[in-house]
Amino acid sequence: MDVRSNAAPVIIKRKKIIAGGGHHGGAWKVAYADFVTAMMAFFLLMWLVNATTEQQRKGIADYFSPTVPINRISGGGNGAFGGDSVFSEDVLAQNGTGASQRMSTESRQARGDMGLMTDGRSSAETTAFTAVEEMLKGVSGESMEAAKRLRHVVTRVTDEGLVIELFDLPGALLFEEGRAVASPLLQELTMILARAARLVTNDVALAGYSRARPITRVDNSVWDLSSSRAHQLRKMLETASVDGKRMRRVTGHGDRSPSVPDPMALRNNRLEMILLRSDPEH
Repeated sequence: MDVRSNAAPVIIKRKKIIAGGGHHGGAWKVAYADFVTAMMAFFLLMWLVNATTEQQRKGIADYFSPTVPINRISGGGNGAFGGDSVFSEDVLAQNGTGASQRMSTESRQARGDMGLMTDGRSSAETTAFTAVEEMLKGVSGESMEAAKRLRHVVTRVTDEGLVIELFDLPGALLFEEGRAVASPLLQELTMILARAARLVTNDVALAGYSRARPITRVDNSVWDLSSSRAHQLRKMLETASVDGKRMRRVTGHGDRSPSVPDPMALRNNRLEMILLRSDPEH
């Protein structure tokens, strides 16, 4: 008999050794790293929201938007355009700097942060325009009623001069509907305009605008209506002690220069009083 038949069998046991924490492995490290990254991104977002303006946040959002290949407004920086962009004239909302029309004219172009052009004009005139704007802002602090009235007023500085614009709001009209009869609101606003006009000696130009009619007629009354309203404002200003000799022109533009995209919008019913720049040749 073979001696090997009584030997115990040899059993080889292969033990699998898992390094790095037993059955947990290293997956928790990946999860923790993701958590830390997410928290860092969250706190960075909170910092950006707190440290940026609304215009800058809009610029950042547009940058990451795949549907906007070119931003229509800037990120609000203080670079070459002073926070504006080459598309400023496409910003339809009136912002006080002249960017109010898609097809803007030379006198209604955007003027940057301050609405002023540094073209060597008299600093005294610019200071006078600033004083007028500050007076209009100060009136709003007199009472709640004054603040409500000045919701109808916006100013901007153009190459032509300081433009003070009055416009209709829902439930608060400057004139009776379809007529050139001034409302009590316009009478109060006219007194404020007269006070502003007396702060300077510049000549005055007046302009009237009307919203479009829903039905086109052969005798479109918007021309006569806008002109009549501009002349009515002239009479009221002269009654309020604004020298009639300062009136340079009174014009009616009908519905040809809408302030907002919808030509029939109430906002297009408006008046403009322009304190004209002094003619440098005289």
